[in-house]
Amino acid sequence: MASSANSRLSMTLDLSFSSKAVSHGQNLVWIKMSPEVSGALKCGSPIVELESTIICHGMSYFETEKELEVILKENGAVSVTIAILDGVPCIYLTTEELETLAHLGSKARKTASRDIAIVMAGRENGATTVSATMYLASKVGIPVFVTGGIGGVHRHGENTMDISSDLTELGNTPVAVISAGIKSI
Repeated sequence: MASSANSRLSMTLDLSFSSKAVSHGQNLVWIKMSPEVSGALKCGSPIVELESTIICHGMSYFETEKELEVILKENGAVSVTIAILDGVPCIYLTTEELETLAHLGSKARKTASRDIAIVMAGRENGATTVSATMYLASKVGIPVFVTGGIGGVHRHGENTMDISSDLTELGNTPVAVISAGIKSI
């Protein structure tokens, strides 16, 4: 079923990229991936995925992503930040793309897994949440994701049904999530 969904999405979007994602024998032409990440996946090198929402809707880029990238690189891992730029899911952002995202701030749509298709169809910029980052990482075979915190059930959730899509994605997506804890309300 996932294969047919990928196929339909690929046929629907008229996108071309210099590098295409390949996962489990599928050519995912709707995802842009850097040659560095593609090579690391082929060689089995350690890759750690980072979300982009914290850049636009949390702390400043230089306080978080930059420091994490350095720590990961010093320990032999490829650091990969996921975002959607102009409707294209990107697996790895250049420094220039990260800075652009940081400058967009809250103008970049906060994108959960349920929002990916909407952001792509509208050719919008999307800062990926835990759920969207996990989903896109799983599509290309990246098994580990690091975040400062996951969403949960918000106060009075039994009445409002305000439940983070992070919880559903954690139960459905085969990606290990390393988290400092839950996000505070």
